[in-house]
Amino acid sequence: MYLLRSVITIGSEPAPDQLAALSRARLPVVVVDPLNLPDTPVTSVGATNFAGGLSATRHLLDLGHRRIAYLGGIADAACNQTRMHGYRAAMEAAGVPVPAEYVRTSGFRYPYGETGGAALLDLRLPPTAIFAASDGSALGAMQAARARGLRGPEDLSVVGFDDTEVAVMTSPQLTTVRQPLREMGGIALRTALRLAAGEKIESRHIELATELIVRGSSRAAGP
Repeated sequence: MYLLRSVITIGSEPAPDQLAALSRARLPVVVVDPLNLPDTPVTSVGATNFAGGLSATRHLLDLGHRRIAYLGGIADAACNQTRMHGYRAAMEAAGVPVPAEYVRTSGFRYPYGETGGAALLDLRLPPTAIFAASDGSALGAMQAARARGLRGPEDLSVVGFDDTEVAVMTSPQLTTVRQPLREMGGIALRTALRLAAGEKIESRHIELATELIVRGSSRAAGP
């Protein structure tokens, strides 16, 4: 028999009534990769989303792209907002304007990337590069490009976010921002055990560094 000593969730914190029940049971909660920073005093482990968005967009700018779109996830999710702010900061620093229609948000999964990518590529002046807020939406955008007879990365460069296993299962392999998911899980486990033991922790929110992983889905802009 195992005694439950703590709770680890991925993506979102438990609902208020669940948190109340866990508090009564004296079970500490740790959230991994939260969509939003918890409003309640719950410990969370995430990644440097702003820096990731910044590095992804700078990579595309360094390749000579200027028509760069942002294909975001859930609009009001804090991680989406922070990645978008990184994108906008890079574009502003480079003096490149961002047309309103170049920023689309809907969801992090493949179908949203496909529909959002289609909408971007059907613009009168479509982007030559897309920074997507997740690997799933990046792959969806790549499929939308293929459906329009566009080649990747010759006609469209794409950068994702997460570096999940699907990033290397597509052709071309996906350039993406790596979240240290294994390390985040390890820290969440150790933090949960410390909380269960009654130890005090230094911070309620822990962020680990992201890293841009360059693969075949991004290349220099054409003439």
